[in-house]
Amino acid sequence: MKKLVVLTGAGISAESGIKTFRDAGGLWEGYDIMEVASWQGWVKNRELVLDFYNQRRRNLIDALPNSAHFALAKLQKKYDVTIITQNVDDLHERAGSENIVHLHGELTKSRSTMRPYIVYNIEGTELNLGDSCEKGSQLRPHIVWFGEEVPEMERAMEITLQADILLIIGTSMVVYPAASLLNYASSTIPIYYIDPNIPDYKFGKNVVHIKEKATIGMEILEKEYLL
Repeated sequence: MKKLVVLTGAGISAESGIKTFRDAGGLWEGYDIMEVASWQGWVKNRELVLDFYNQRRRNLIDALPNSAHFALAKLQKKYDVTIITQNVDDLHERAGSENIVHLHGELTKSRSTMRPYIVYNIEGTELNLGDSCEKGSQLRPHIVWFGEEVPEMERAMEITLQADILLIIGTSMVVYPAASLLNYASSTIPIYYIDPNIPDYKFGKNVVHIKEKATIGMEILEKEYLL
């Protein structure tokens, strides 16, 4: 089985009704990003940060995987698929994909503020002040905030190095270090980029750009490129 590595971004989840902070009217509107997505913001106002992510979880309950998510899961029958996602939602999992690396964390999980290796599933949608790990420290969202290291990045690099085919969906290729993963793919493999916008990133000749949103782009990919 050929190794298919998929890098997904906010564009694939946007079609399921999950807004992105880069879009006008996105979920970050009305919030200073650093107030809700940085360690400094957490220290300043933990309750605000917890409330913000509790609302994101409530929104996620109403969201459903779209046809692009299901199309990726279907590809597991023909390829050894690993999805590396910048998204913190669980829509890939709910669509049936099995091998998923969450670069920026997972909205449905919490972790200890003092011992980040202690991670729990969140039951329901609420994470509140006073919720603590087994060692007694306050739990925080299991999200990689601005200025924090990306723990799964090295693993993602190793996976990308092994790719026989690379598929990139719904990402602007401007968010680093995730955008740098393209540099770890062999220049001899086919690379497919699905996104309606033309990125600033300079692609090589082995990249096919399908200028459509994720759902339509996956249909074109299956029909015209036989994936």
